[in-house]
Order: sequence, then C-alpha cells, then structure tokens
Amino acid sequence: MMTLNTYEAMTEDEVTVWFKAAPVSKFPKNGGACVKYKDKQIAVFNFTRKDEWYACQNLCPHKMEMVLSRGMVGEDGEHPKVACPLHKNTFSLKTGENLNGVLDAIATYPIKIENNFVYLGFSE
Repeated sequence: MMTLNTYEAMTEDEVTVWFKAAPVSKFPKNGGACVKYKDKQIAVFNFTRKDEWYACQNLCPHKMEMVLSRGMVGEDGEHPKVACPLHKNTFSLKTGENLNGVLDAIATYPIKIENNFVYLGFSE
C-alpha cells in the first residue's frame, strides 16, 4: 500500500542514483507526466515558460490519489506550483509546501537534463 512515508524530499547533495527516466520529447510542455521508479510514482514537470524542470511525488496528500502529474502548473509570485486536479490544493514545485492550505509538504526530487534525457535523483 502506498503511503506518504514512501516519499521523502531530498536535495541534490543527497543523490546517489540518477535514474534515466525518458527523453525530453516524451514530456508535455508546461505540463506533467508520471514516471515510475521502484515503488514510487514521480510527477515530472516541464515548465517551458520558465525553462525549468521539477519533480515531486505524484501522490496528493489530501485524498491519497496519484494525480499530481495531471495537475495544472502555474506561478504563485516567483514560486512555480502545481494544483491538484481533484481539489485544487496547490504545492510549490521548489519546496513542496502546500501554498493554499495546511496539508503536509509533498516530497520534491532533484532533476537534471543531459543529452536530451531527463534524470531524477534518488538516494536508494
């Protein structure tokens, strides 16, 4: 059973494994896609308006549904954010903080682009 404990935010300094997820062309512009890594579903966002990429858990902590990769991306000031498509809870794509409520932060993951491939950083 998937729980919030499956996901832990990490920094690039903690990365021990760079998982080669998929070619850049497989990800929608200004939208998200889901990548499976071991027992985790990771939402990957290609934020072309800012020329930036983000990765976070796909699990929304509100109703425990795997939906964040289908959420709308936008900005809250300088904060890139994703809105859950079910109940519009918004989360910072940089810190994972819930921007419009009191939910726990979601886990965010390091991401990098090399040779037109998307890599996600994990510690296991």
